[in-house]
Amino acid sequence: MTTRRSTIVLAGLVPVLLVALAKFAGLPMLDETRGLIFDSYQRLAPRPYRDAGVRVVDIDDESIRRLGQWPWPRTDLARLTRAVADAGAAAIAYDIVFSEPDRTSPTLIAAREAGQGAPPAALAALKALPDHDARFAQALAAAPAVLGFFLTNDKGETVEPKAGFAVAGTDPGASLTRYSGAILPLPSFREAASGLGFVSNRGDADGIVRRAPLIARAGDALVPSLSAEVLRVAQGAGGMVVRSSDASGEINAGRPEAVALKIGEAEVPVTERGELWMHYTAAAPERTVPAWKVMQGLPPAEMKRLFSGRIVLIGAGAIGLRDLVATPVAERELGVVVHAEAIEQMVLKDFLYRPDWTEGLEMAVLLGAGGLLALLLPWMGALRGALLGAGLLGAVGGGSWYAFRDRSLLVDPSAPMVALVACYIVATLFTYVREEKQRRFIHGAFDRYLSPELVKRIADDPGRLELGGEVRDMSVLFCDIRGFTRISETMGPQEIIGFLVDFLTPMTDLLLARRATIDKYIGDAILAFWNAPLDDPDHHDHAARAALEMLARLDRLNRELPGRKGSAWPGKVEIGIGLNAGPCCVGNIGSAQRLSYSLIGDTVNLASRIEGLTKVYGVAILMGEALAERLAGFAVIEVDRVRVVGRDRPVTIHTLLGDEEVAAADAFKTFAVGHAALLATYRSRRWDEAAARLHEGSDQAAAYGLATLYARYEASIRACRDDPPPDDWDGVTVAQSK
Repeated sequence: MTTRRSTIVLAGLVPVLLVALAKFAGLPMLDETRGLIFDSYQRLAPRPYRDAGVRVVDIDDESIRRLGQWPWPRTDLARLTRAVADAGAAAIAYDIVFSEPDRTSPTLIAAREAGQGAPPAALAALKALPDHDARFAQALAAAPAVLGFFLTNDKGETVEPKAGFAVAGTDPGASLTRYSGAILPLPSFREAASGLGFVSNRGDADGIVRRAPLIARAGDALVPSLSAEVLRVAQGAGGMVVRSSDASGEINAGRPEAVALKIGEAEVPVTERGELWMHYTAAAPERTVPAWKVMQGLPPAEMKRLFSGRIVLIGAGAIGLRDLVATPVAERELGVVVHAEAIEQMVLKDFLYRPDWTEGLEMAVLLGAGGLLALLLPWMGALRGALLGAGLLGAVGGGSWYAFRDRSLLVDPSAPMVALVACYIVATLFTYVREEKQRRFIHGAFDRYLSPELVKRIADDPGRLELGGEVRDMSVLFCDIRGFTRISETMGPQEIIGFLVDFLTPMTDLLLARRATIDKYIGDAILAFWNAPLDDPDHHDHAARAALEMLARLDRLNRELPGRKGSAWPGKVEIGIGLNAGPCCVGNIGSAQRLSYSLIGDTVNLASRIEGLTKVYGVAILMGEALAERLAGFAVIEVDRVRVVGRDRPVTIHTLLGDEEVAAADAFKTFAVGHAALLATYRSRRWDEAAARLHEGSDQAAAYGLATLYARYEASIRACRDDPPPDDWDGVTVAQSK
């Protein structure tokens, strides 16, 4: 048993170690699972929206319908910039890259029309008009404006950031995402703007944006994102400070990595790649103002309420223009809203944290919980093992959820949970395969001579094959063919076997149908019992009904089998059935070389003696008083008090005449009353009265098959009347044989 359990422990530990190895190697599937779990947390508990002084001006479909198709003239954007700046915005950022000149600018129109034969006067008039890009640059210069640019790994321009970067600790630039170039706004716009920030948001492998980059490396320069840059401009800070792992007290497992970014008064935790873990809000319409409302002129008081002292992001949400990304809480979200939410988190200091020690914690939980489950499963049943596994899964998942909900910590439960599930499945399958193999062996070894119920019980618990037993309250049945020796004298060996098969097969079927366990066949006799190995609370009832059904089946066999071709049935066959109930010792009895599931005890011995008395009293069924007392609804009458061979204490024996239907009949009730009166008068020495009672009930007794019993009563009454017994006579009959 110990070896078997050790093997199951090892089988359960194997998947735990494999999952640990996969986590250590950074298997992408585990990273994807982690992302999906963190997504579900955000959907269950999104960040509550609080006004952090961030507004999004959305160039939406209604703005396009009211103000004309995109791209709008840069003069309109200049007007938009001035309107927001005049309302007191702390900073204005465009999530739009102005890398091309405005095609509606008068100078560009004049250049196009010059080759088409336009009048010189008209061309001169166009060239005299202000340039749209120049007017937009003037508006940018007059406002705390930040422009966006794209980072690229293709050939591009060199970025000259407006913000300076200082590094606390060793330069962590090697851990940051690196790009080779950029697509920048026009030079005049770059010079006019107060800040430049990249707008490139890369999602994970599944396309979901879970982290917003705040810094990156473009060539050899550190560059800020649009959200980081606009926060710097809004605070009037001259630069940013990157804190690396070797200057932070964090665990440094190798090269220096970025762990925090200081932007003015805001200190922001970042990943080694310079990204901010996003904690998204649910949809918050109050964050967004349609561009057409600003362009068509809101009242000055309303403009100040919306924009005064706030960071304003301007982006395009109209169909065909929008920059859509997937987030944990929305399948389609505007990229400008992601920037806005990143700024909100930095302003509110509402962050999600995933420190580098969480990896070690997750590995410790994986090995600890997985190892514990593997060690305990072999000593627990299927239900308790499942409950333990479910409990550990709940603890791991619940702990991760608590860390997120109450501590804003991102602790990944996926690898420990995968390890637990894999450990349980492998250990359970391994146990199942071994037990099935053992069950097949047990069935092959025992089902030919043990009852199916017993084979199943032994297969379920092979430990029961050990020597020993248990004491249980049981019902016992002995059945024997009357005169079998005389019958067998008239048959050959093959005929005897055929006769026994014809008899034992239907009788066994009846007994098994009544939940009996067949102990053994002793020649023509059957020993069966109830309430072992399977519990049977109705075993007294089942034993009585089985005995009655055996008599009914024998009657059919006596009618159908004699004379049938191939049958050795020898005419009318009679049987005697002895029943008893009481405590028995039941279990695997025998030697270390050969076991037999059987029962022993006084209850069994008495059942055998009672069966032998059926011939003496001429009845088919006799039972002990313990069983008779439990068959109140059946047609049961007392037969005699007998001192059987081998016992000093007398036993009261009863006969079973029928089931509840027979017992409920008026004829039986009348007979039972008269029969009880007969026995009472006989035992009180009133011989004449007993003889009269006997005469009155003789016809009914014959109808119930008790003619031989009543003839015996008559002989006893006559003998006692002719030669009265001594004064100490107790009315007990002494059996002369077994």
